[in-house]
Order: sequence, then C-alpha cells, then structure tokens
Amino acid sequence: MTATMTREAPVELSAVEPLIELSAVVKVYRTGKLEYPALRGVDLSIDAGEMVAVVGPSGSGKSTIMNMITGIDRPTDGSVTVDGQQIHLLSEEQLAAWRGRNVGIVFQFFQLLPTLTAVENAMLPLDFARQVPKRDRREIARHNLELVSLGDKLDHLPSELSGGEQQRVAIARALASDPKLIIGDEPTGNLDTQTAAEMFQLLRRLNDEGKTVLYVTHDLELAARAGRVVTIRDGLVVDQ
Repeated sequence: MTATMTREAPVELSAVEPLIELSAVVKVYRTGKLEYPALRGVDLSIDAGEMVAVVGPSGSGKSTIMNMITGIDRPTDGSVTVDGQQIHLLSEEQLAAWRGRNVGIVFQFFQLLPTLTAVENAMLPLDFARQVPKRDRREIARHNLELVSLGDKLDHLPSELSGGEQQRVAIARALASDPKLIIGDEPTGNLDTQTAAEMFQLLRRLNDEGKTVLYVTHDLELAARAGRVVTIRDGLVVDQ
C-alpha cells in the first residue's frame, strides 16, 4: 500500500499598507545664509488603528514630524504618504481640502475663537469645508460635544469654560469631519495632571472606536500608556 502525499498550496498573505509612511524625510529650515536641519532622514510607519506617542527633548523634531504628517509643512526631501496619498505633492489648495477631510488636529493652547460659542467653534471645520449641508452642521457639532461630555455647554463662550472644557471643545472640533487620524500636538501640555489624564482617556476611547491617534507629549507617563512610543532625538527616530 503506497501512501499518497499531498502538498498544500501556499497561502498568500495580503500586505496591509501603513496609514502613515514617512520615507527618508529631511526638513531644513533656512534663515538667510543659515540652515537648521530639523529632520535628518526620518523613516516612520504607523498602521491604521494604532495609538502612538512621540517623545523627545525640545528641538528634537517632534512637532516638525507632526507638521509633515498634517501637511502644515513640506519636506525638503523624502516623501510623506497618508492613507495612500502622497501629500507632499499636493498644492496648497488640495492640501487644505485633504486635511479638512482626513485629519483632526488638537493643539496645546486650544486655539478656539473667543467670540464663538462651543458649538460654533466645533462647527468651524464644517463651515470651511462646505461639504455638509448648512442645516446639518450644528447637529454634527452638538453630537461631537456630547461625545466629549459638553452637551450642556453648547452656547458657552471659551471664557466661560475651564481649560479642560476648552480642550474638549478642541477635540470635538477635530472630530467634525469624522477623520481617520487624530493628531495631538502636546494636547495635554496646558492642563493640570488630573485633567490631562481625563484628556488621555478621551483619546484612548477614540482610539478604541477605530481612530488612529498620534500625539506629541513631554509627559513620559502619558506616553507610556500609548500602544507604541516613538523617540525623536536630533532630527532622527532613535527608538520605536
């Protein structure tokens, strides 16, 4: 009796492209004849659904990397690809439209307009993009403010809100276009320890719901709670 041997066909694994990919990114700032290399050839990949903290000393290039990913600034050399789009090749007008659809940015100092109410501030990206009918914009902003537990303060001005509440409005504003990517540039840096922890929990919840979250922080304790920590020093990624 002869045994028949069969060989299973190899299984093809589909490669999943990273949501964010920086390849050999160089950024040199020039002032007159002086040059300052902020990034010296950064390679960095971030997958969809990750929560990543970026840390490093002041002047290391952390915020410059964020500016590359959001299209606020352009590389001197190298490429920046986000969700399959090579954003460094887009015009300023194309970049603004792309950013409005795909990225929510939360800044350290909130950057709320003082004469607008919480709901009006949370509506701003929708007003600029004009991709949602005007009649629906307030309802979207109201929903996002409720997500950050500010549904009872829709008509409060920023001056009538605490620092933590203003940052919650900033997060609601970042959610306006339902972006895949939330970027925080020191989003807890202007808050006390307890409020900063609450902000982190909110970012964690957004990540659990499927958002990719990337944030710069000087707080190593908050950084350690991310799924991955990227360390920048002298314009280079030195640890991931």
